Amino acid sequence: MTGNTLYIAFELAADKWLLAFATQAAEKPRFRQMPARDLARLDDEIAKAKVRFRLAADATVRTCYEAGRDAFWLHRALGARGIDNVVVDSSSIEVNRRKKHVKSDPVDAGKLLNLLCRYHGGERKVWSVVNVPTVEAEDRRQLHRGLKDLQGQQTECSNRIKGLLASQGLDAPVDARFRERLAGLRDWNGQAVPAGMQQRLLQEFAVWEALHRQVRDAANEQERRLREDQDPVLEKVRRLMGLKGVGVRAAWILQMELFSWRQIKNGKQLGALVGLTPTPYNSGESEREQGISKSGNKHVRALIVELAWLWLRWQPGSALSQWYGRRFASGNKRLRKVGIVALARKLLIALWRYAEHGEIPEGAEEKDWRLRVCSTARRHARAAAKAAAEATTEAAIAGAAV
Repeated sequence: MTGNTLYIAFELAADKWLLAFATQAAEKPRFRQMPARDLARLDDEIAKAKVRFRLAADATVRTCYEAGRDAFWLHRALGARGIDNVVVDSSSIEVNRRKKHVKSDPVDAGKLLNLLCRYHGGERKVWSVVNVPTVEAEDRRQLHRGLKDLQGQQTECSNRIKGLLASQGLDAPVDARFRERLAGLRDWNGQAVPAGMQQRLLQEFAVWEALHRQVRDAANEQERRLREDQDPVLEKVRRLMGLKGVGVRAAWILQMELFSWRQIKNGKQLGALVGLTPTPYNSGESEREQGISKSGNKHVRALIVELAWLWLRWQPGSALSQWYGRRFASGNKRLRKVGIVALARKLLIALWRYAEHGEIPEGAEEKDWRLRVCSTARRHARAAAKAAAEATTEAAIAGAAV
């Protein structure tokens, strides 16, 4: 006897998808392979599976796939077709620890299908379901994530240049004046940098300059939106920036990554969302803490720990800073690191309450957020004018030489 619902598990790859079909957990799966992202073929396979399992054409279809490279577009496409889909956190899938595991697409798809049937049968703890953001909320993340990636690439480029210089026994800061510094560098023997090495260094520096311009443009766009846009989400970013010690980057990431779209119920849930909850180990005879879970949003987790150190510096009179001082400041290095994570969790909850409900953290000092944005805009404008002037001068010198 079969059920009246069609269950489908997706095993997604870059070129091909493997689909596993069944109507109940105990049933042998029906596997079908199809080209990736071919939604017309997917509709056809679902129709054929309904015929194969003797289901009505309008039978309920429930699907799942693991969160990964394909993100959430497939979830939205399935929802538009009236299909009940869940996106699964792959790290939360239960594993049998008593035996070794065979890894292949059919095995993984079959296991995912079995868990899907059990999940809809009432076993809600077989895995964790990913909370899918709206298209608008996901799009808001692109600016700051792109800026972070560009900054990382710029750092990598700068490190390559420094590594190449170190191979010649030389060192020089990588900034707008690197070209003229390179021409004046001399090695241990008083010789200039070899021509081939100079060419390679200039190639790398050209990449660094392009990345630097893109970083500056992205930062300017971020601050332009803060000055001009009337989006309610940006209004909460401005509110966070009204606290001393909270800058543009911190306020933006906290709001766009977490506060603006997650339906947060309490502080405990908020700590879990960024992986700042403890993971105790208890085997009956042995009990110990294994540190924080680190299972949440990595962008926010790294940021809030950094922000906790800044909070101690810029908000020494706040209740949170005084709590840290009483509990951890006089301890050793390890105790202070443990304490800063505890402070980060408390600070995250306090900032959420401030952004959502206007509850100012006890003893915290406020500031005018416009001062931060306007001063940064002026600094970027001066840097852009200086770069333009240097480029004009270099062009004039090159023209005179010709």
